[in-house]
Amino acid sequence: MIIPFALAILIFAVYQFLQHPKFGKVPMGEQLETIKQSPNFKNGKFENIHHTPEILEGVSYFKVFKEFFFNKSKANKPANILPTQKTDLLNLSSSENILVWFGHSSYFMQIDGKKILVDPVLSGSASPVQFTTKSFKGSDVYTTEDIPEIDYLFISHDHWDHLDYETITALKPKIKKVITGLGVGAHLQYWGFNQEIITEKDWNEEIVLHPGFTVHTASARHFSGRLFKRGQSIWSSFVLKTPSMKIYLGGDSGYDTHFSEIGKKHGPFDLAILECGQYNLYWKYIHMLPHEVIQAAEDLHTKKILPVHWAKFSLSLHAWDDPIKEVIKANKNNIPLLHPMIGEKVDLKSDFVGEVWWEKVK
Repeated sequence: MIIPFALAILIFAVYQFLQHPKFGKVPMGEQLETIKQSPNFKNGKFENIHHTPEILEGVSYFKVFKEFFFNKSKANKPANILPTQKTDLLNLSSSENILVWFGHSSYFMQIDGKKILVDPVLSGSASPVQFTTKSFKGSDVYTTEDIPEIDYLFISHDHWDHLDYETITALKPKIKKVITGLGVGAHLQYWGFNQEIITEKDWNEEIVLHPGFTVHTASARHFSGRLFKRGQSIWSSFVLKTPSMKIYLGGDSGYDTHFSEIGKKHGPFDLAILECGQYNLYWKYIHMLPHEVIQAAEDLHTKKILPVHWAKFSLSLHAWDDPIKEVIKANKNNIPLLHPMIGEKVDLKSDFVGEVWWEKVK
């Protein structure tokens, strides 16, 4: 009797855990009907432009799990505390045009007087279970209290390392407008966001935010989902046009023809923010390899690159600083690269001269 009773308690505990609001909600009702009209929603889920296996052909999930849990690089996490800076975001001059990276894919920008936040994850974890996928020591230099009132919050997709329940709910009173892909708003509304401030769009749509500020939603090659059911919301990239700049907000994506198409339609860009970390040949279709980051930048016709999706969480097998090293190595045409420390202020209108700070972390 003890074993069945213990099993029943375990099942009940798991069920209760899965009821936590952090897991969000899938779209229903009118939202779902809108989603069903999307040309990118097929067979009950969103799909990429081209066939996109989640893992490399001929590779089993068992092999991937075995490699992930038993064959990670010994340097998968930094041995010491990361060097950082801390910019006072609450007292910026309105004339400054700056970017501050929080590590991984989270960053703040102030451009032409508007404050912009992208995929903020400031809770110390990128997982529904707080003691797993913890942030690197020193990388949590910012909390939600350090974030000013935000004009535009961009959410690229609903994965845990891009849409963080603790961060988003704490920031809720500071957010004036949210721009995201179809289906992601279901999570936000469930978490108490006013539907009126949420703009959900399909790929290849235009949003006029303010005179001189326009967003074009664009495709990416990835997937979505916070629990078992995938593809119920769309994963997006964004073309942000301000009165003085044009910036590509990449989100997560494997390499594909969409970069060239976006470059032809919307380029050239002053800055392209592209994911460069958590890559592996096993899942090369959904995350770019380092040399593909440079190819994507060339396809987009960008003047500068900010490589992100590294230096905060370990979600792959490579050494923690391999992404930036490999991107620099692949940059044969010397496209200017931004590689600030977490928290360092980057002047978007000037040339960037930064330290090779990761070499200080032994």
